[in-house]
Amino acid sequence: MITRDKTQDWSMVIKQFEAVVGKNGVVRRPEELLVYECDGLTSYRQRPAIVVLPRTTEEVAAIVKICDRQRLPFVTRGAGTGLSGGALPTENCVLIVTALMRKILRVDLANQRIVVQPGVINSWVTQAVSGAGFYYAPDPSSQIVCSVGGNVAENSGGVHCLKYGVTTNHVLGLKLVLPDGSIVEVGGEVAETPGYDLTGLFVGSEGTLGIATEITLRILKQPEAVRVLLADFTNVEAAGAAVSDIISAGIIPGGMEIMDNLSINAVEDVVATGCYPRDAVAILLVEVDGLEVEAAASSQRVEAICRHNGARSVTIATDPEQRLKLWKGRKAAFAAAGKLSPDYYVQDGVIPRTKLPFVLQEIEALSQKHGYKVANVFHAGDGNLHPLILYDNSIPGELERVEELGGDILKLCVEVGGSISGEHGIGADKRCYMPNMFTPTDLETMMWVREVFDPQRIANPDKIFPTPRTCGEAARVETSKQFSGIELF
Repeated sequence: MITRDKTQDWSMVIKQFEAVVGKNGVVRRPEELLVYECDGLTSYRQRPAIVVLPRTTEEVAAIVKICDRQRLPFVTRGAGTGLSGGALPTENCVLIVTALMRKILRVDLANQRIVVQPGVINSWVTQAVSGAGFYYAPDPSSQIVCSVGGNVAENSGGVHCLKYGVTTNHVLGLKLVLPDGSIVEVGGEVAETPGYDLTGLFVGSEGTLGIATEITLRILKQPEAVRVLLADFTNVEAAGAAVSDIISAGIIPGGMEIMDNLSINAVEDVVATGCYPRDAVAILLVEVDGLEVEAAASSQRVEAICRHNGARSVTIATDPEQRLKLWKGRKAAFAAAGKLSPDYYVQDGVIPRTKLPFVLQEIEALSQKHGYKVANVFHAGDGNLHPLILYDNSIPGELERVEELGGDILKLCVEVGGSISGEHGIGADKRCYMPNMFTPTDLETMMWVREVFDPQRIANPDKIFPTPRTCGEAARVETSKQFSGIELF
């Protein structure tokens, strides 16, 4: 186990970093470091010891080599929009921020690919190729601010992941800086390459295996026709049943989202789309695309299924402006939650689609039991729930009670055959629940893989895997101690 020296001579280290990125590339004043003390999961805060802002692969490699020589833990951060504490600094760490690595390096329309640096914003990728009739499919709700590097680290999804997949389905190759500072390339410019799927291994590894500095992405041709349907229901369970019936009918929409009444009214208060009926208990947004005849036929079948499940009305948008208006509210749902409460705590569990009605009832029961309102916004098509637990962090003990409710929701997801994360990652927030989903042997195997890349455990330490320092329940500590042959903490 590596013992880290808290009396580190930072003046010497700072000079080494400045030699790589210049004085303007190193942030060290305490008041400036405050900007980086948390990511989108603002409930937890930890100031880094120092922040370094590289611009090239070579600069990243030089920075990481310094960390490796000095045995300094480092955490990589992109735009800081993550919701699991994945980019949360650890004590006395170096925070490597890729925000200045914002170049689109190559565009290859003939082969439907684009190469970008990790700091490129998600929506910029589509903007770069939309004039030629292409787009980049993964579209997290934060796509106008989140970076591609962070999307790769967390394997982000978005409203269109049901039909087109999450980030890993669109990453062809990566240039990586490993935790010892060496530069390697994995994958390539084609969809399938022989040998181990190291690209797939790295995507979603949350910065624990290294840093992606160049990312080759797959871009898609824009569909001929797109239609968006908005159906409103008098109960959430009926909307969930409509989702199951749509998939059972053999229809795979581009996206399928549910919002409950709390979320609907928050969105209308903030965004004022004028499209979401405020008295609806739930709305279902469904996007179908493809050839004109295909989109038209699918939209008719979806409308019939929604009405069969009790939809009061169904609105269909075909022109781009109206479609954008319907999606605008859903994209703003997390931000609009700030209208409902001083703070909210979001979770990211996944369940089988057929369990939607049952799980939504159980979440309501848990809400009543713990005494906190829960706004539900989620990727209904693939069962990826995003319950927003509303609370006031200024009240002592509130966060701890809300975390308990969030944990109960995650346990419920696992109990019905689901997962504790769909696209936000595990990070610092959900590591205590890993033993609920994985056996000690599973976790030990994962740690072996991590140690191959990072034997010193300096790359984003204290993330993903449970540690007794942060996971206070005795049962979880005992589970961690069962691991043979390797220390998890």
